[in-house]
Amino acid sequence: MRGSGRRLPHPAGYGPFVPILDMEPPHRRRITSNAVGIGLATGAYALSFGAISVASGLNVWQTQTLSLLMFTGASQFALVGVLGAGGGAIAAILTAWLLGARNGLYALSLAPVLEVRGLRRLGAAQLTIDESTAMALAHPEPVAAARHAFWTTGLSVFVLWNIGTFAGSFGASLIDNPASLGLDAAIPAGFLALLWPRLVDRTMWAVAAAGATVALVLTPLLRPGLPVLAAGLVALAASWLIGRRA
Repeated sequence: MRGSGRRLPHPAGYGPFVPILDMEPPHRRRITSNAVGIGLATGAYALSFGAISVASGLNVWQTQTLSLLMFTGASQFALVGVLGAGGGAIAAILTAWLLGARNGLYALSLAPVLEVRGLRRLGAAQLTIDESTAMALAHPEPVAAARHAFWTTGLSVFVLWNIGTFAGSFGASLIDNPASLGLDAAIPAGFLALLWPRLVDRTMWAVAAAGATVALVLTPLLRPGLPVLAAGLVALAASWLIGRRA
C-alpha cells in the first residue's frame, strides 16, 4: 500500500528494495535530493584527496584503487598523509585502520534496519560510511525511509567520490611538481572538520586536548604516523574510562 507509512513484508532475498514502495513520493524525493547533495559535496572534497595522493607519491591508479576499495575518506587522507610525510607503510596502514574502525560500529547499529542477506551484505558493508549512516539514522520511520536514505546516500557518495578522486589525481599528475601546491594543508583541515562536530561538551574537549598534546609531544621523537596512533590510543582509553563510569 503506497503511502500508508507501515512496513510491508517482502520476500526473502529482496533486501531493502520492496519496502521503498511504502513511502510517500515527496518523502522519497526529499531523501534522494539530500543524498545527491551530500554526494556532490563529498565529490568536491575528493578532488583534494586525489591531488594530495599524487603529491604524496602515489600514481593515479593507486589513488583510484584506494577510493574504490578502501572508500572511507578519513582513512584515505590519513594513509596518504603519513606516506607523504615519510612514514612507513605499517604506520600508514595502522592509522588508516584505526580511523576506519568506526565503520564497523556503524554496521552493528544498521544491521537490524537494513536486514541485508547474501551478496548484498558486501555492498552494504562497502557503503557503510559516515554519510550513509547519518542519513539512515535521520530517517528512522518508516523503515523504508531509513533503507532508501542509506542506499541512495551510499551510492551517491561512492560514485561522486570516485569521480572526484580521478579528476583530482589526473589533474595533479599533469603538474610537474604537485607538492608545490601546498595541498598537504588540506589533510589537517579535513581532520579538524571531522572532529569539530563531535566536540559537544567539556569531556570531548578534554579528550581532544589530551590527544593533541600527546601527538605534539611525540612528533619530534617518533616517525610520522606514530604520534597519530598514540593520540588515537588516548581517545580509546578515555572512551573506556567514560564507559566504566557510566
